[in-house]
Amino acid sequence: MAERPVPPPEDNAPDSRKFELEAELPAEGAIASGVAVIRETVRTLPGSPGVYRMLNAAGDVLYVGKARNLKNRVTNYTQLASLSNRIRRMVAETARMEVVTTHTEVEALLLEINLIKTLMPRYNVLLRDDKSFPYIHLRSTHPVPQLTKHRGARNEGGEYFGPFASAGAVGRTITALHRAFLLRSCSDNIYQSRTRPCLQYQIKRCSAPCVGRISDEDYLALVDQARAVLTGHSREINARLVEEMTAAADQLDYETAAVIRNRIRALAHIQAHQDINVEGLVDADVIAAHQEGGHTSVQVFFFRAGQNWGNRAYFPSHDRALGSDEVLAAFIGQFYDNKPPPPLLLLSEEPAEAELLAEALSTAAGRKVTLLTPQRGDKRKLVEHAMANAREALGRRLAESSTQQKLLTGVATALGLDAPPARIEVYDNSHIQGTNAIGAMIVAGPEGFMKSAYRKFNIRGEGAAPGTEFRPGDDYAMMREVFTRRFQRAQKEDPERRLGQWPDLVLIDGGQGQLSVVEEVFMELGIDDVPLVAIAKGPDRDAGRERFFIPGQAPFSLEPKDPVLYFLQRLRDEAHRFAIGTHRARRTKAIARSPLDEVPGIGAARKKALLHHFGSAKAVSNAGLLDLEAVDGISKTVAKKIYDHFHADD
Repeated sequence: MAERPVPPPEDNAPDSRKFELEAELPAEGAIASGVAVIRETVRTLPGSPGVYRMLNAAGDVLYVGKARNLKNRVTNYTQLASLSNRIRRMVAETARMEVVTTHTEVEALLLEINLIKTLMPRYNVLLRDDKSFPYIHLRSTHPVPQLTKHRGARNEGGEYFGPFASAGAVGRTITALHRAFLLRSCSDNIYQSRTRPCLQYQIKRCSAPCVGRISDEDYLALVDQARAVLTGHSREINARLVEEMTAAADQLDYETAAVIRNRIRALAHIQAHQDINVEGLVDADVIAAHQEGGHTSVQVFFFRAGQNWGNRAYFPSHDRALGSDEVLAAFIGQFYDNKPPPPLLLLSEEPAEAELLAEALSTAAGRKVTLLTPQRGDKRKLVEHAMANAREALGRRLAESSTQQKLLTGVATALGLDAPPARIEVYDNSHIQGTNAIGAMIVAGPEGFMKSAYRKFNIRGEGAAPGTEFRPGDDYAMMREVFTRRFQRAQKEDPERRLGQWPDLVLIDGGQGQLSVVEEVFMELGIDDVPLVAIAKGPDRDAGRERFFIPGQAPFSLEPKDPVLYFLQRLRDEAHRFAIGTHRARRTKAIARSPLDEVPGIGAARKKALLHHFGSAKAVSNAGLLDLEAVDGISKTVAKKIYDHFHADD
């Protein structure tokens, strides 16, 4: 077993602080060139509101800004004595400017926010982690409403309650609501095809309206009670249930009393985790920022209908010189760009241009939005609680970032890289005997796992070696297909490697065989500067005895207790988890799909009639034309379509 040699340190290694100072002080010629571009632009600028963009020589947007008076605002960039080093660097890189005028400063602010989120300019405050939030959806487009979790556009009929801070928070609440009010969660197709109660009824989480175990009137009464809880009237519902339980017990109907008791317990679970008692606080978000060491943590708590629906931490990217008021203002604008703000925002401090920001949020929401910085009372206590969470989250983040950076430096040393990798891509495949084959890519960097950059590849069978046919389950062919598709796209979309789509290190779950396949792909694509490493499990698949394969070098292992080894194992395991999870989801979807779903013109009602008549989809596929015509609701035309679909080869 060969041990990996550690390269000696170089005496003439570059000093990072030296480069940092050089970056802070751009060359006078570059600054003069940028100022000349700006002055030329100022000559044609109006004194009206608008948005301006600064671009570098390659056409990348450096900065997006808004102004009440474009001419005055942009002229400020030519006054070098008043500019910070950060702005000087930006001016030095500016090769072109673009300007859009607006009617009002509020319109300019809304346009600026939208452009920042779309273009992600490096000199703006950037909110990168802006995923959609989950909601509870009470869907009323069906006579028997369904209660379920929802994420994405809210364009389907019914009522939406949220946002919740996490999928876990909404999941726990839905589980408690199902226990308390026995509402269905199944899809309409499953609901219509049921002939007997499902497992949810057996475990007392559904009242089985699908098979008539509860009347429509009584079910709708349960829906009204659930709606009341979600709109902040849980205590009234609780009191009513206590009265019903007492009345049932007085009449010696202990079975009914026990059922109501269980519902009260489930409702108490929601109240214990969510109810708050702050006078005048119904719908509000509490937003607190804590700044330390040039980094900012923003904590957001969601309160709706007098209930706490969780919190989430954000870490916007920004220049170290920016104050927390500027970061908070930029965060609020971008945070509510794609979601409606509540009527009240409780803030830890007044953001920059607070009045303009409040007017812009009100315009976007179509109603008044108030920004309040409470100084005392219960609302201030909520803000202080959010501030404490922001401070703790930032402390954890900084500690994790420091540890992560040390590990990345260790990876560079162990694998012979020129510098710590900023983007590591790890690849794995998953399948069962070649079925539902999936390729998976996970990404990690200085901030940990970058889950928004994860990608899955549905294997199409395009990776067979030249002159051979694709065989299901061929791991080498799947790896070839994944890498070909991944890096052909990178070459097309980011040929200059400026958009952050190219990795500094590629890890492959496998051994010399997988590594050789990827080397061949890179050779065909003309890629020769992306480091490749394959990580194979040791003898008997023991963790800690992994062997590493690098092109042109002998396989080697790391010390069993080396933190870098644990880090690389974690990366590999995350890729394996993602690949397995994606494969299972695809397999489950395939299992749940019925052959009848592929027949044109067959909806839920006809599908139910066919299954009731024949007993299974396979029996339908084998049925004759006259047999199909004998089914209730199946006309001769539809029967012919079904028959032709299953007998096309005939």
